[in-house]
Formats: sequence, structure tokens, C-alpha cells
Amino acid sequence: MTELQVVNALLPVLIVAGAVLVARFKDLIAAVIALAAMSLLLSLQFYLLQAPDVALAEAGIGAAITTAIFVIAIRSTRRV
Repeated sequence: MTELQVVNALLPVLIVAGAVLVARFKDLIAAVIALAAMSLLLSLQFYLLQAPDVALAEAGIGAAITTAIFVIAIRSTRRV
């Protein structure tokens, strides 16, 4: 197997593992960080699937803006 085939086989597994971690974390900040990592992996998958425009949108909106909004919203609430 070439390196590209290994990445194409491993990346979806890592994306699903990231989604499971997001659902399992009790701490909201940890869940948001896992969501951002999953979004970055998803943008890499889109890039490897020859969709660089979708990859840039996913990285910019999914990983950066959404993460920032979630962190600001969580920090503005009182944590128990």
C-alpha cells in the first residue's frame, strides 16, 4: 500500500473516532476541541477527494469560526 492509500483508509476512522469523542466528553471545552480536530480531519479528507474549495470552507468555518463561537458561548456561562 502506498502512503496515500494508508491515509485514505485511516482518515475516515479518525473522523469517526473524533465524533465519538465529541459525544463522550463531559467537559464542554474538551468536546469543542475534539470537534475542531474532527473538522480539520474532515477538511483534509475533502482535500484528498479533490475538493479544495470545500476543504477550505470546512477548515475556515467548521474548525475556526464555529470553534470560536462555541468557546465564547461556553465561557460566558457559569461552569459547575
